[in-house]
Amino acid sequence: MAINSNEDTEFNDALRKHGILPPREPAPPTPSPPPSPTFSDLLNDFTPSELREIGEDARDEETERMIAAYRRQRIADEKAMDKKARFGRVYPIGRDDYTREVTEASKVDEPDDENELGTAVICFLYKDGFPRSERAFQHVRTLAARYPRTKFVTIVGDKCIPNLPDSRVPMFIIYKKGEILNQVVAWGADRERRIEELEALLLVGGALHPPERRPPEERKGLDNSDEDDDDGDHSSRTRSAVASTNGKAQKNIRGKTKKGDDSDSDFEFDL
Repeated sequence: MAINSNEDTEFNDALRKHGILPPREPAPPTPSPPPSPTFSDLLNDFTPSELREIGEDARDEETERMIAAYRRQRIADEKAMDKKARFGRVYPIGRDDYTREVTEASKVDEPDDENELGTAVICFLYKDGFPRSERAFQHVRTLAARYPRTKFVTIVGDKCIPNLPDSRVPMFIIYKKGEILNQVVAWGADRERRIEELEALLLVGGALHPPERRPPEERKGLDNSDEDDDDGDHSSRTRSAVASTNGKAQKNIRGKTKKGDDSDSDFEFDL
């Protein structure tokens, strides 16, 4: 009779003891359970007005004070972000505007920017009636609203660069501190590109600031995309958990964004 060496039996244990069977492989460790959400994690999904309501329902004064302190900090953070959100739309420019609206604008530091990092400016060169240009233009409008700390400008390609070949558009030229960070030519020429690809490219290249917090309507839209039927129950459960939970807020630690390289670009441009 054949012996199944994988069976956990006393007979196999005896064979292993005498070296007839190899030792059993150790069982994989049980994965650790995910960490419980912190107090700030629970509060993060609510607007300041909702936080006021939650604080009023808190089970004790200490929790109410913590929620109130978190709310004050949120309001202060949002005011600071509003000062930096100077743009939020696409600005059409002409060739004569280029130096002022792009090169010089990229040298302007954000309010309270002690590091003097300048402003990211993305110049989008396009051609009317060009399908891939029109698709990219839609993405640019969306990203300009999503990342109001970055300045997006647009200009017709051959009005910016005389005799610019159609094969080069749509084209992105990214500036900061008066210098070109990166250039991307013929975006979408190889295949139809999604907005997530353009967003990732610009984030990695240092042209976009990762948002510190998604707007409440976006967060709720993501949270409810697969759980529409449970929306009311989920919201009430979360509010209840916040009002009865005590904990410490967690700091948000960020690293510097690295600049992208120019490996995808072969077009030199200067004005």
